[in-house]
Amino acid sequence: MSSSTRKPSSSSSRRKPLLISAGVALAAVALGLVSWQATTPEKAPARTSSSASAPKASDVHAELAKLARRASGDKLAVGRVDAPVVLIEYYDFKCGYCGKFARDTEPELVKKYVEDGTLRIEWRNFPIFGAESEAAARAAWAAGQQDRFPQFHAAAYAAGAKEKGFGQARLLELAREAGVPDLERFTKDMAGEEAAAALRKDQEEGYGIGVSSTPSFLVGGQPVAGAQSFDAFAAAIAQAKARTAK
Repeated sequence: MSSSTRKPSSSSSRRKPLLISAGVALAAVALGLVSWQATTPEKAPARTSSSASAPKASDVHAELAKLARRASGDKLAVGRVDAPVVLIEYYDFKCGYCGKFARDTEPELVKKYVEDGTLRIEWRNFPIFGAESEAAARAAWAAGQQDRFPQFHAAAYAAGAKEKGFGQARLLELAREAGVPDLERFTKDMAGEEAAAALRKDQEEGYGIGVSSTPSFLVGGQPVAGAQSFDAFAAAIAQAKARTAK
């Protein structure tokens, strides 16, 4: 499993998961059952007598699938709102494994599954590596307000980009690379309360279901940890699609 982990900052750890439903909160309790792996219900560990009342893995997946926003006009999403499978990624721009996924696997998923309507991808900003991570997350959101999130995402995850850091000047450079048309608006949006609120919403969602490392994914509600291979995601997508067909 390829992922990066860092404990949340004290300010982040004090935040309450207020934005998740009671059902999803219950599912979060059961995440130990699926352990953030690409685990099908059939392969889930057998429950012992001490966990006899724990929800089934299939029920957990169904609850977590409800976190898909499927909002028309979502600036941090690609794919049809009615796609049978939604992949949610919790990511950090300073996470090397997130970059590996963005460069090596995500384009293939878009080409094979998003373009044919099977898959929708929704991104959640989940910065865990300090101030520059948070600044990059706000910048990505601001780029999205001008419909340039995918381009900013690609520029920030390009080979060698992470090593240049995410200071203010660098974020403006990335915005230019991404083709953000109004840099003055970009700078204002990046520093605004709306960006901060969007970031808090994503963080609270992730912490509320037990995300502790990046990248972490939900594929149709099924947890997948780390920058897995394309084949692993293909299998998870196939399983999720089969669940929706029942």
